[in-house]
Amino acid sequence: MFNSYPDVLSVKQLCEILDIGKNTAYKLLQSGEIKSIKIGKVYKIQKKCLKDFLNNR
Repeated sequence: MFNSYPDVLSVKQLCEILDIGKNTAYKLLQSGEIKSIKIGKVYKIQKKCLKDFLNNR
């Protein structure tokens, strides 16, 4: 599942992987549940951080 995605994900890709909407994705990122880096207005999510989030669920 993750192999077809790059090591650094966009919010759009995060939504595709988790099958969630943008609002939910932004809530997860802003709350810190999924660790990310914000560059300007753009969130970047390391694939490792998403895997950690899924393993802790």
